[in-house]
Amino acid sequence: MVNLTIDNKKIEAEAGQTILEVSRENGIVIPTLCSNEALEPSGACRMCLVEVKHGKRTRIVTSCLYQVAEGLIVDTKSERVLAARRLVLQLLLARCPESKQLREMAEELGIQPEPRFTPDQDKSKCILCRMCVRTCEKVVGVCAIGFSYRGSEKNVCTPFQEDSVSCIGCGACAYVCPSGHIEMETTETGDSRKIWGRTFKMKSCKVCGRYFAPEDQLKFISTTTGVPVDDLAVCISCR
Repeated sequence: MVNLTIDNKKIEAEAGQTILEVSRENGIVIPTLCSNEALEPSGACRMCLVEVKHGKRTRIVTSCLYQVAEGLIVDTKSERVLAARRLVLQLLLARCPESKQLREMAEELGIQPEPRFTPDQDKSKCILCRMCVRTCEKVVGVCAIGFSYRGSEKNVCTPFQEDSVSCIGCGACAYVCPSGHIEMETTETGDSRKIWGRTFKMKSCKVCGRYFAPEDQLKFISTTTGVPVDDLAVCISCR
């Protein structure tokens, strides 16, 4: 165990934990856009910046990657930290001016409605956090999407921006997307869903008849686990 101080609060934490983890456990709020318990931290969004002092050195670090240490002093709301977060958020708003999540965070940080930087005319909602890409690769195990292009044109998409034969329509990417960029459409009857330009036929539960999962997703699970598709054709409510 190590002893540290976060926002003048004495805290005991386990060695190896990150500042973000310890802060959450102790009710200290640090904003973040790319953090999920199912994924390894990446520090991509830079919103979780905090100021740390260890010995005589003081610096700004990403709390999702920086591990706690004995005697560490952390300030999550110093003027230096808030200024850095505002700059990061203003840059994100220039790229994604239509993102509701970013606008709400900007209001909380007291950022003026007038943009500091010229907004992107394409009005994308993608903040390049890589949450969707990492989820598809590390959690689902499919690798159906990735990044294309560079600079301001960089964006997440399927290979060559064509229909991805690897996508199984699970919707995990849309679920973890923090800005609402990835959208998944489901028909009123629920018999199909559309994502990444493809339409996926949904499988109905053989017990209750409710549509509950894409057929391609069940086939993928069957292939990777060896469980017959027919055994998987039961929704979670009927198992």
